[in-house]
Amino acid sequence: MEKDMTERGTYNLKEDDKLGVVQIADDVVAMIASLAATEVDGVSALVGNITNELMSKVGMKKLTKGVKVEVIEGVVSMELAIMIQYGHNIPQTCQNVQNKVKTAVENMTGLTVSDVNIRIAGVNMQEEK
Repeated sequence: MEKDMTERGTYNLKEDDKLGVVQIADDVVAMIASLAATEVDGVSALVGNITNELMSKVGMKKLTKGVKVEVIEGVVSMELAIMIQYGHNIPQTCQNVQNKVKTAVENMTGLTVSDVNIRIAGVNMQEEK
């Protein structure tokens, strides 16, 4: 897949002479990664992000905070800054996030994920409800 940028941060996923072009914005990739990461047990939130429960009450733009995405020639590299829930094993939780995000992005977009880098920005000490 070649690097087709029609607009800044927008990439061609598929081009068909008969049917047209399928494009995806890097914010959409970031949103997929964000939602997948917050579904992992032990992740309380992404830094600057909101939880899935609040998603419908605020703008979708807030979902991409804490996620940086770079797509080069159909290969995605991303960085997530997350808050870990106190009491969870950090290395195992991070591995679960990496696997879940990689699978979600690849399955939904058809792009290849080269790496999912995680930065632990803090530990949430409050009990989850």
